[in-house]
Amino acid sequence: MALGKVTQDMIDSVVNRRSFLTGVGAVGIGAAAATLIGCGDNGSGMMVKASASTDTAAQIFTAALIAEDLAITTYYNALSGGVIKDPNLANGGTATNVLAGGSQVNVAYLQGALLEEVQHAQLLRTLLGLSPSGSGDVGAGVPATFFYPTGTFDTLTNFLPILLALETAFVGAYMTAVEEFASMAAGYNGFSATQANPAMSGSNYTQADLILYAKVAASILGVEAEHRALIRAIPSVTIASPTFAGTNLIPANNVNYESDASLTGLIVGVGGSSATAATALAPFLATSSAQSAGFSFSTANSGYNSVITTGVTTSGSIPNPE
Repeated sequence: MALGKVTQDMIDSVVNRRSFLTGVGAVGIGAAAATLIGCGDNGSGMMVKASASTDTAAQIFTAALIAEDLAITTYYNALSGGVIKDPNLANGGTATNVLAGGSQVNVAYLQGALLEEVQHAQLLRTLLGLSPSGSGDVGAGVPATFFYPTGTFDTLTNFLPILLALETAFVGAYMTAVEEFASMAAGYNGFSATQANPAMSGSNYTQADLILYAKVAASILGVEAEHRALIRAIPSVTIASPTFAGTNLIPANNVNYESDASLTGLIVGVGGSSATAATALAPFLATSSAQSAGFSFSTANSGYNSVITTGVTTSGSIPNPE
């Protein structure tokens, strides 16, 4: 199957507000979603079991960690593969050696995003009681390998639509997490205010904890939205010719409001809905004939510093509690 077709199918599966199943094989979605919620665990499946009707705090953190590990793998391979050689980026050079005519600023957009995703993942591991290094991710059921359409990391043209689809899904997932933590704190819409702390056996979160985690999710949502806009600013387009890789990129900041992408949950959809982050990210969690061999999270996590230019840093910490 051609990359363009797979790319469009993945975008549809993430952002189509009427059907998250558009263009994605039912078997592929079923397998990947089962991995996330722990059905038929095969050694790489999610250890956190789905509750009857709503996500738990632990499920939110685990689903978010999968998304962050996917993001780390995605940005690392873009910065270390063929994508970075695009004239809009390193112009035939590397992430740390941009050649004349390339754009160190555009490369730094990707590098900053990678550093920020690493920080998000480290926070989520701490909340789950895992090693901040990522060494315990697989043992906790987080996939060790992610899958992309063949050629994703060969060119910016192939890569950009995939990355935009992912960042759109991440924004929707964190917006949904904000709503779910707020619902937990209020005991609203079937969500229980009694939520176990996965990092402290026998302990439950307080209402203040749940409100804080809603703020944390909102703060990460804002960063993911920044990523989406900055990514759209990388290709050289003009008002007269605004399209790159089939996408109109003028303006880069083109939405009045960020979208929840019609998600109703991270792993468990409210009311039994299948419109979850698990479904939206399913194509990246299971191999198919249209995809290349898997890309290792461990390789990306251990090597990400090698693709960061000296002087490119990020800063900030989680919001303060009330």
